[in-house]
Amino acid sequence: DMAEEYDELAKRLAKNRSVLFREMFLAYKKEYLKREFRELQKHGAALAQKRGLFTESDVEKLVFEER
Repeated sequence: DMAEEYDELAKRLAKNRSVLFREMFLAYKKEYLKREFRELQKHGAALAQKRGLFTESDVEKLVFEER
């Protein structure tokens, strides 16, 4: 069962269960945040394209116009 596999993995890695859990959680969180960032990037790129923003210069012009 999964609990036994978890204990075996901890033994093979010479880590206690708490340390293994913390490392697994941090690795999962890092991957989750990367995926979330990529999704936001896609969304932002689509919005920028709709507004005709293709270069960093275009974005700067828009930012300074709004101020």
